[in-house]
Amino acid sequence: MFGYYRLASAVPQLRIADVDYNVDRLIAGFREASEKQAAAVVFPELSITGYSCGDLFFQPRLRQAALEGLRRFTEATEKSGTVAIVGLPFLYGDALYNTAAVVQAGRVLALVPKTMLPNYREFYEKRQFTSARALGTGTREITVNGAQVPFGTDIVFHDMSSPFSFGVEICEDLWSVIPPSSTLALHGARAILNPSAGTELTGKAAYRRELVKQQSGRCLCAYALSSAGVHESTTDVVFGGHCLIADNGRLAAESARFLRENFLILADVDFERLAAGRLSESSFNDNKPLPSTGEMLHVTLETDVPASPGLEYAFNPPRPFLPVPEHRDERCEEIISIQTAGIAKRMEHARVQRLVIGISGGLDSTLALLICARACRLLGRPASDILAVTMPGFGTTDRTRSNAVRMCRLLGAELREIPISDACLQHFRDIGHDPAERTTTYENVQARERTQILMDLANKTRGLVVGTGDLSEIALGWSTYNGDHMSMYAVNCSIPKTLIRCLIEHIAKESEPELAATLVDISNTPVSPELLPPSDDGTIEQRTEDVLGPYDLHDFFLFHFIKYGAPPNKILYLAEHAFRNEFQPEFIRRCLDIFIRRFFQQQFKRSCMPDGPKVGTISLSPRGDWRMPSDACGTIWTDQIS
Repeated sequence: MFGYYRLASAVPQLRIADVDYNVDRLIAGFREASEKQAAAVVFPELSITGYSCGDLFFQPRLRQAALEGLRRFTEATEKSGTVAIVGLPFLYGDALYNTAAVVQAGRVLALVPKTMLPNYREFYEKRQFTSARALGTGTREITVNGAQVPFGTDIVFHDMSSPFSFGVEICEDLWSVIPPSSTLALHGARAILNPSAGTELTGKAAYRRELVKQQSGRCLCAYALSSAGVHESTTDVVFGGHCLIADNGRLAAESARFLRENFLILADVDFERLAAGRLSESSFNDNKPLPSTGEMLHVTLETDVPASPGLEYAFNPPRPFLPVPEHRDERCEEIISIQTAGIAKRMEHARVQRLVIGISGGLDSTLALLICARACRLLGRPASDILAVTMPGFGTTDRTRSNAVRMCRLLGAELREIPISDACLQHFRDIGHDPAERTTTYENVQARERTQILMDLANKTRGLVVGTGDLSEIALGWSTYNGDHMSMYAVNCSIPKTLIRCLIEHIAKESEPELAATLVDISNTPVSPELLPPSDDGTIEQRTEDVLGPYDLHDFFLFHFIKYGAPPNKILYLAEHAFRNEFQPEFIRRCLDIFIRRFFQQQFKRSCMPDGPKVGTISLSPRGDWRMPSDACGTIWTDQIS
């Protein structure tokens, strides 16, 4: 569904050289994966015989039993579309190969031999096996249990009715300088399945994990590895049954090691997202070999693999811009450092004497002020070089004003208060607007008056106006054109609203108690432009999220729409799953409709937005990250969810 396919990595209890026993366990593992609607399941290397048979591989009886075991396993898959990868020794000509059989729906689709044979320390595979290099390039036809099947490493398997495709490499292949999976990915494999038999040594599991993650990221693919379990341990070596599934550089699932029972792990992987990443986010296609450099066999699966029935095993966080908890402090500091370095460079280049910033006591201006203070410290300049201006108007509340004043005092910035109500009333008279009409004009006059004050103060003090608007507001066009939309450097322009709050809370943890308390209160203040008068009790009346919908939702929409090009119906499906315990589906749909309409209608503001630092993979700068005509029509997007 929506390009999601479930991958499984399984480790059954195996006995060395006990083929019948092993096949029974493999069939049981396959049936479990099939019942859970996995598109593919990978078992350990040489799983039909067990990996550590040593010179028993030379015995014809073991090899014959392995072929019979493959026949029995293949028959057990007849009623399922799930693809299985099982391993066995295979004699071709006068050479023995360590192979992976690709099996689906009662057929062996191909045999893939191992290329890199470890022959160091505890490994001595070249004693029994021949490398796939001996076969040369391309593939050949062989007979397996009476059927003609392809034999070779250059094979990519495709489900032609879907984005699901995969290739196979075996254990040490991944550890080589140029893994076969790199070539397979360049020829269209969006998943790599690796039957493995790595031994366990201190620290090796961490290295194996990083190999799988990095190869999946480098190849923009999913990667599933299954390693031999503890029951294959023998003589001087111990196996741990380490299973890993990675998805474009992210660890999607991992097993515990040294488990003594049969087990499998599962991950729901978005193959459409992998395809989108290859299309837009890297130099992936520049690495594709010329057609003359070698032929790749493309095998079409005759039976459709099952699509994932849901997102039970998917990584689908409701707040995708937020760093994961275990790395949150580190990532927050990195983001803040990027913002700080960006504005410090602009200060040096423009030779400014002051940083001029409008302070409202809201989230965005708070983070901008905190970044300005860090930039001054970085350059060895006093915080008093920051000219913070609070400009109370018709909607300003005591809570936001007092927080702004207190924060400036604690940071050491110069604070000026310039009320704008009288100037706005005069402007209303000048343009013939009745201030009792609380229209867009009523609101935008205030925003433009504030921007005029800041710009003029910057001219007067040889300063730089620091913009405070964030990525979420830029996406929605929630700003006044040539008002708060404009500045001389927009320090928050690639920080979404959900991340703004996270960064402020991070800084609060590192701050002195009074500043920390102020920052926490700002973080808890409802988001508002404060352009309409407060309620009778003096609290904020105009709440942005009451008009637009929650920023949690809009940031989720933005992430999937921009980063992966997800269509609206898919975004809606993902959001309904991610926020199933927070919002009703119809409410999510209405918010998504608002997001799409405003995203298209407000592009003209983004087309002339000021400079600002890019901190993540998503930015809407018209100079590089997002190029879209200001007059593009969004009908085909809104129609999909109407």
